Amino acid sequence: MAEAERTELELGRRIRAAREARGASLRSVAQTAGVSESFLSQVERGVASPSVASLRAIAGALDASIAAFFEEGGEVSGTLVRAGDRRSLTYPGRRIEDMLLTPRTSKHLQVIWSHVGPNSGSDEPYTHESDEECVLVMRGRLDVWVDGERFQMEEGDALVFESRKPHRSWNPTDEEVEVLWILTPPSF
Repeated sequence: MAEAERTELELGRRIRAAREARGASLRSVAQTAGVSESFLSQVERGVASPSVASLRAIAGALDASIAAFFEEGGEVSGTLVRAGDRRSLTYPGRRIEDMLLTPRTSKHLQVIWSHVGPNSGSDEPYTHESDEECVLVMRGRLDVWVDGERFQMEEGDALVFESRKPHRSWNPTDEEVEVLWILTPPSF
């Protein structure tokens, strides 16, 4: 099985497990998330890859954060997260990988290191419950829209905004982009 297929299947299994643990039906979660029942079923079976906005909506319908769907990393003790122990989430159909740099125990800060593939990103705006968010482009270029305003960011640029405002990002280049997302408090 190809890596992308395995990752989509694992993400789908984690979503299904969260839904079943809450005793929620496919229909009720889909309705609450604002997605079709067939799409949610396809996501759970690893046939479809959700966008960041769709995954955020599904997580919200399950009263969970996106971080709840991250693949388990290794042993994390205290506040140190070793490189090999990071929890990660891959959006294979979108060529995005997010890695959590902060431990689960972090109550006031969440840091996500993202690798965004060429001509990829979040095509739908989404919101979440953090107060503030900072995006730092570590390598490459990234376009970020916040409440409809477009920011063309270059390597080293940082942007701070309210996470409750609709936002999305897109890598407009043919190269992979590396980005740090810093949220306070954690809500992704």
